[in-house]
Amino acid sequence: MRDLLTRIARLTGLAGARCPVCSALTSGGDTPLCPACALALRPRTRGCCALCGDMFGDGNEPGGRKEQGVENQPDHAQPDTVCGECRLDPPPWDRLHFHGAYSGPLRDLIIDYKFHGGLHRTRLLVSLAVEAQGRGAAGPPDLILPVPLHPRRLLWRGYNQSTELARGLGRALQRPVPSNALVRTRNTVPQLSLDMHQRRENIRDAFAANPAQVAGRSILLVDDVYTTGATLTECARTLRRAGAAGLSVLVLARARREPD
Repeated sequence: MRDLLTRIARLTGLAGARCPVCSALTSGGDTPLCPACALALRPRTRGCCALCGDMFGDGNEPGGRKEQGVENQPDHAQPDTVCGECRLDPPPWDRLHFHGAYSGPLRDLIIDYKFHGGLHRTRLLVSLAVEAQGRGAAGPPDLILPVPLHPRRLLWRGYNQSTELARGLGRALQRPVPSNALVRTRNTVPQLSLDMHQRRENIRDAFAANPAQVAGRSILLVDDVYTTGATLTECARTLRRAGAAGLSVLVLARARREPD
C-alpha cells in the first residue's frame, strides 16, 4: 500500500521537486532545473562583446571552437573581447552583463514573465541575473536601477519586470534599489513595432535622473532584454549627464543582431 501511495505521489508531483521550466520531476539537488533545461539555460560565457553583447562564433556551445592559446583556461578567465563597432563608437556604459541569447527556453521564460503575469518566474530569473553580474564584475555597484516604465504603462501591466529583477539583485548583493533615481517622463510607443531609427527617436529624452542620488555613484542598470540597445543607451546617457561615476548594464538576454 505504501509503495502504491508513493508511486501516485510521484506521478502527481506531490513527491519530489519539479523543474520550474518544463515541470519535469527532478532530484531536488543544488539546482532546481532538470538536466535538459539546465543545459538549455547554460550561460553564455565567451564569444561575445563585453560592451554590447553581440555574439559571434560558437561561444560555449558543445563542440564549439576554442580560441587559439586559451583552450585550457576556465571560461571566467577569458580576456574581454570588444567588437569593432564598439571600438569605434563605445556605448555609454563600462560593461554589459547578460545570461544568454534571447532564444529557446530563456526567451519563453522572459515572455511569460513579462507579458503573462509570470511573477512566479522571479526567483529563477533573479538567480540567472545574479550569476551573470558576478562574471567579470569588479565588485557590487553603489546603486541598482531598473529601466523604468511610465506610470500609465505600469498601471496597465501591473508590474515592471525590470524592477522585480532589480529588487532581487538588490537583496542578493545587499545594495539599494531607489525608486525615483531614474524615472520615465514620457509614455512612449512600445519599441517592438519600430525600426532602429524610430526606436532612437521614440525614446529620446524620455527619462530623467536625480543627480542628488546618482552623482558620483557606481550604478548597475537592469532590464530584461537587450534588443537594439536604444532604451538602455538613452537611460545610460541620462545617468551619465546626472553625474554617474561608473555604469554597467545587466540584462537576462541579448537578442542576436540582425544581418545588415
